[in-house]
Amino acid sequence: MEERTGTIVKVAGPLVIAEDIPGAKMYEMVYVSNKRLFGEIIEIKGNLSSIQVYEDTSGIGPGDPVFSTGMPLSVELGPGMIGSIYDGVQRPLDVLKEKYGDFIVRGSYEPALNRTKKWHFKPLVNKGDEVVQGDVLGEVQETLAITHRILVPVGISGKVKEIVKEGDYVVEDVIAKIETGNGTKEVKMYQKWPVRIGRPYLKKLPPVRPLITGQRVIDAFFPIAKGGTACVPGPFGSGKTVIQHQLSKWSDADIIIFIGCGERGNEMTDVLTEFPELKDPRSGRPLMERTILIANTSNMPVAAREASVFTGITMGEYFRDMGYSVALMADSTSRWAEAMREMSGRLEEMPGEEGYPAYLASRISSFYERAGRVIVLGSKEKEATLSVIGAVSPPGGDLSDPVVQATLRTVRVFWSLDAQLAYARHFPSIHWLRSYSLYADSLADFYRKEMGEDWIDMRKEAMRILRREAELQEMVRLVGIDALSSSDRLTMEIARSIREDFLQQNAFMEEDTFTSLKKQYRMMKLIHLFYEYAKEALEKGVDLDKIVELPVRVDISRAKLIPEDNLEKFDEIEKKMQEEFDSLIKEVQYG
Repeated sequence: MEERTGTIVKVAGPLVIAEDIPGAKMYEMVYVSNKRLFGEIIEIKGNLSSIQVYEDTSGIGPGDPVFSTGMPLSVELGPGMIGSIYDGVQRPLDVLKEKYGDFIVRGSYEPALNRTKKWHFKPLVNKGDEVVQGDVLGEVQETLAITHRILVPVGISGKVKEIVKEGDYVVEDVIAKIETGNGTKEVKMYQKWPVRIGRPYLKKLPPVRPLITGQRVIDAFFPIAKGGTACVPGPFGSGKTVIQHQLSKWSDADIIIFIGCGERGNEMTDVLTEFPELKDPRSGRPLMERTILIANTSNMPVAAREASVFTGITMGEYFRDMGYSVALMADSTSRWAEAMREMSGRLEEMPGEEGYPAYLASRISSFYERAGRVIVLGSKEKEATLSVIGAVSPPGGDLSDPVVQATLRTVRVFWSLDAQLAYARHFPSIHWLRSYSLYADSLADFYRKEMGEDWIDMRKEAMRILRREAELQEMVRLVGIDALSSSDRLTMEIARSIREDFLQQNAFMEEDTFTSLKKQYRMMKLIHLFYEYAKEALEKGVDLDKIVELPVRVDISRAKLIPEDNLEKFDEIEKKMQEEFDSLIKEVQYG
């Protein structure tokens, strides 16, 4: 395989140009120089091939060889992925650390999946059974949380000629032989898949269930569907990474894949130190038992950012094909776009807006469109989802940035982070007037069924109050709050209650970091009831100051701290609220 070589003629940072690579193909993986650096062919002109190299190219020069592999850049998919920490080209960082120390040695390679570890395989088919691509041949209990289903590889269908007995095997062992129209195919416990090609499925379905995150501003106002796509743009320090951490911890997905795509080293360090210590709220076990981390920091070669994004989404599709609900976090796609801009410049391509390549939008959409709710391959109809949430870091938080705009044309949920909210310590700092979710209408039936018929109306009323508050604030700046009518001042008070008592959430407080849909409904209902009672009291002549100073308002503000197993407390607060308003109205009526 390595006898097929070409010769380097030019090196420009991560771009290497080689000539006479035999049978060169687009997106073929090659090894550059005798140091055997990872590279991928991204352009072919005549006998010249442009290669983006995923490692530091210093010391490489013209005349050095390039080894062809004849294979596209691929990932290994099989038992051992869960709980692993990989770099952008799926090298296991923990294994490399043990072997080479804290710094990755250029050209170092270790297989992504452990070749010596034995897994307990339990067959689910018998000799003579007919199977099609995507069928489950057997299971491996990878962690206590995740059962790894060994699938019939794509493109293979036929009769099971041989299947191993239940027992312990390494991933290289042949566990089945399938008689197909093209001869007998051997199936191992792992398979390879090219990262730039989406894994096939039978049918794509419209999303109908929300990805429950426990974050009130998301679940109540701007929900993302299971199998949906979301974008989190915001300036430095506005809380993008924290939101993605929260979603990783709390969203009701079976598998979490977190891609640190060109993020600062300290942010990725937080992820690598925090995640192994986190407890999965669903099982009480370590969160890493259903998580894969891909670490690709800003001081690593820029070209590797593109590999990390496609490596992550391919892993997500693999677990989706098993029937799992997968949530993928990419932090941040702006850094990937910057890498594209650098490579495009070195290739001397015609630049688009702000120097980004003209194909920026199509490359970004090729990533997000691999999300979805689908019927996966297999003889039994099975539904699964892959949700993608990408953070975007536009310079200075400028939402007109080409990366933000290209992303918004593809995704259906926009959580706009606001620096002013972050500076005011209002987290999550998702701005309620600039964000939107195009899934809200298609998820309305689910919310009505799970949270009550009046939920949608309460949500719309809360949004109306927040919009009205923004208008009134302009008037207050001009003429002062005393010039407002009592009903407008009440609207301002209720809007403050929605912002501070409902939308604001403390990620470090056990009772507040996650809120179930039932508790979200009860919290919103409290604020809604208070507004209805207050309007009625105002009409009957009660002074607004007395309404605002009612003791029950303290209970409303502390409702977020009510434990999930003690929601009857909300009934007590509602009863107390009614009594206090009845008392106020009686005071006015009877002096």
